[in-house]
Amino acid sequence: MSHSTDTPALRTRPEWRALERHRDAAAGQSLRGLFAADPGRGERMTLEAAGWYLDYSKQRVTGETLGLLRALAAAAGVPERTAAMFRGDRINVTEGRAVLHTALRAPRRAKLEVDGRDVIRDVHEVLDRMANFAERVRSGEWTGHTGRRIRHIVNIGIGGSDLGPVMAFEALKFYSQRELSFSFVSNVDGTHLLEALNGRDPAETLFVISSKTFTTLETLANAHAARDWCLGALVQPAAIARHFVAVSTNTEAVQKFGIDPANMFGFWDWVGGRYSMDSAIGLSTMLAIGPDRFHEMLAGFHAMDSHFRTAPPERNLPQLMALLAIWNGNFLGAPTVAVLPYAQYLTRFPAYLQQLTMESNGKHVTLEGARVDYATGPVYWGEPGTNGQHSFYQLIHQGTHLIPCDFIGICRPLNPLGVQHDLLMANLFAQSEALAFGKTPAEVAAEGATAALVPHRSFEGNRPSNTLLADELSPHTLGALVALYEHSVFVQGVIWNIDSFDQWGVELGKALATRTAAELASVEAPALTHDSSSNALIRRYRARRGAS
Repeated sequence: MSHSTDTPALRTRPEWRALERHRDAAAGQSLRGLFAADPGRGERMTLEAAGWYLDYSKQRVTGETLGLLRALAAAAGVPERTAAMFRGDRINVTEGRAVLHTALRAPRRAKLEVDGRDVIRDVHEVLDRMANFAERVRSGEWTGHTGRRIRHIVNIGIGGSDLGPVMAFEALKFYSQRELSFSFVSNVDGTHLLEALNGRDPAETLFVISSKTFTTLETLANAHAARDWCLGALVQPAAIARHFVAVSTNTEAVQKFGIDPANMFGFWDWVGGRYSMDSAIGLSTMLAIGPDRFHEMLAGFHAMDSHFRTAPPERNLPQLMALLAIWNGNFLGAPTVAVLPYAQYLTRFPAYLQQLTMESNGKHVTLEGARVDYATGPVYWGEPGTNGQHSFYQLIHQGTHLIPCDFIGICRPLNPLGVQHDLLMANLFAQSEALAFGKTPAEVAAEGATAALVPHRSFEGNRPSNTLLADELSPHTLGALVALYEHSVFVQGVIWNIDSFDQWGVELGKALATRTAAELASVEAPALTHDSSSNALIRRYRARRGAS
């Protein structure tokens, strides 16, 4: 898809300026006032799709705000760019690639040709091979080199090859086959791998090496260390073919490592790493929950994809989430978003969203290469509730930064235990209420606080939040939740006129690390040509790494 160099600068658009005027005119509005003026606000400002219910009534918006935001999205070309993405146009302009993570979860009957190939058929060929392999491992038919059953699976990857699989495993652990244990290794710090292997038997361990190019330094360093650990016990190089499989597209490198190409599961350049958990990168997820549950997750993704593609703007859940984020970040000046799942199984969801959101939209130039003069890509962070309440909620309630929150809750627990789930959800609802409405000095004084304590115990409120609820945490609702944030990120990127699908900022550090690693490994200590700080740090490390 081509992009004209005369695209109007975002802040000069009349729709942007209308939003600025609207913000200034509504500067004195409060959530207390909005709710008082509209008793039905809490029931009316809701939206539901693909198993998720959103209450956005505690956002600092009115119907007028939302109308102006939808006008901005239309002017920025959100409908056209959405159609282009689903069509397979090369909307990743800096890499000349299509963006088709939605094809990974399209049903078998669908058809989509890119460069003359039906990518849906290719996707389902890989899914069928994954399912066959997963069933063999889960049933015990696939054995290790000595004939013993596989009992421990180690996924070795980094970035999207780790964050997606580990998040999905933790989220869907309730559905996992408990005879199998799973570890996820990403950090090149040897501690990560060694702790994962501690107490494990190589004869019962299967490694899934996830690297599209099979050249990622951290992943290959861990993979080779795992190979040495395996051969230290099993001795024969032929053992590698029974204890290692690859998720990659580099057949030659995979075969050289010792992995049978028949046990290599591929994917495509139109799948970005942070959008790949439902591709072959999800092999460890499928091994854990089985092919049927994995396909349920894909169906959840697809349900949200279909909703996003077809729902009108005023009823479009991902677009609404994106517009609320634009309003909070660009017009109310909020630099971060807290993601607060009140579900222990979603413990890794905030970390997963960090890559999805910040690698996608952490960009400082437009599609045309011009420097932006507006904020993009807020910082996403968070922890499960109720843990965060005893940690950082103080700053959200009474700090000097405006921090919008996404609360995520589940109505029916998978593990009911006494009154605990009611207590968990009571905390979720209480926190969003307290953030919205606070406590006035008059209310504090009426409770008997001394004049000296009134300022300390007052809460200004008016702090925006979303509340997302699902009936149950299932593979389907997890897929839909991930797709909801994927498409929200996309819409924000379209409005900001940036490329949400490249990640050149990751590459510079990689290149410098490769150069520095060679300098550290050299016996002859080559001359250093970095800046004075880096040179001094490297020299100190060289001198002290062998000291006892």
